[in-house]
Amino acid sequence: MNLLQINIKNWLFVDEGTRKFFILLGINFGLFLFFILLSLLIGKQTPRILSTIIRRFLPQTISKIYENLIVPLEKVLTVTGTLILITLSLNFIQQYAGFYQFLKFFLNLALIISFATLASGLFRQLLRVYGIDLLRKMGLEVDELLLVFETIANAMIGFIAALAFAQSQNINLIGLLAGLGIGGIAVAFAAQNTLEQLLGTIVLYLDRPFIPGEYIRVNLSSQGILFARVEAIGLRSTKLRTPAKSTLVIVPNSIMANADVENITRGKKVMVLLYLDFPRSLDKSEVALLEKVVKESTSTLFGIDPDSTKINLYPQEEQAGIRARVSFFILGSNENSIDFRKRLLELANEGISKKLIFYGIEFTMQEPTLYVDSNVTI
Repeated sequence: MNLLQINIKNWLFVDEGTRKFFILLGINFGLFLFFILLSLLIGKQTPRILSTIIRRFLPQTISKIYENLIVPLEKVLTVTGTLILITLSLNFIQQYAGFYQFLKFFLNLALIISFATLASGLFRQLLRVYGIDLLRKMGLEVDELLLVFETIANAMIGFIAALAFAQSQNINLIGLLAGLGIGGIAVAFAAQNTLEQLLGTIVLYLDRPFIPGEYIRVNLSSQGILFARVEAIGLRSTKLRTPAKSTLVIVPNSIMANADVENITRGKKVMVLLYLDFPRSLDKSEVALLEKVVKESTSTLFGIDPDSTKINLYPQEEQAGIRARVSFFILGSNENSIDFRKRLLELANEGISKKLIFYGIEFTMQEPTLYVDSNVTI
């Protein structure tokens, strides 16, 4: 028993230097954890702090720009601000190199991803809030070419983010890419067909003409015109399930990337319902003017079915006057293009309001505009 007590005392005994080391370690990690908690609290208030500074010290124009560009991205801004503060808190444990480098790797990666996401969102908002207005003022047609620019910008942002992360980790990315390029030339000659199929896969994943679960009609040299359900998109081939025989057709991705594809599932449209309340009845000339203004404002918009615009007038139930229900269809291949056309529609609503006010017709536009999904008849 006495021997055990002596051994325990020897284990617990530490010299002065070791004691100071553990005290300093506890202080540094305590400060580190404290500032992490503080970073989480302050980072959560990043949008509110930034908004307060802009509204108090900057002109109203800057405040309006902030509302249009930054407010829709408040969640990403919160994450970015929090990660910046946590990264600064790492300085308290910088002397513990192993643990410091371990945390720094993951924090830098998360911070760069959040910056890239924020930059991508800002460019998207800038393009859709101000880019569309600018093109319309210049008299240019607004079409889905803007979405192509958005995709190119996202690719550039991703490349810059990769360079920034490589630089933070002291990786010579340019030299690495050059080395891979020399080796890639040799591999390309050895596996030309396989690389062609892989490039077809990349094209399918970037362009996304179809995704698993969608029904398509594709023109294949071996099958003719084939109607099938996309079962899966692999690294080398796309698997199509025929509805009648339930057989599986496997097509190389290089062929699918160059084939004529009709996507049946994406044949959809969105019905738009816009309500205008007038305090009095409209005579025939005013009704004709209303129809002219609405059709002129919507027929020139890209992605809106010009023959679907209809205007119905009926009395209001609880007050005097009449209500006009304007309905038309937005056509789009995916959610991104539908959102793009909704932004164009907002501009068309502003144009309708300005023209009716110019002609002296009093009205109230009901908010919000209603959007109803509707399948395209095939």
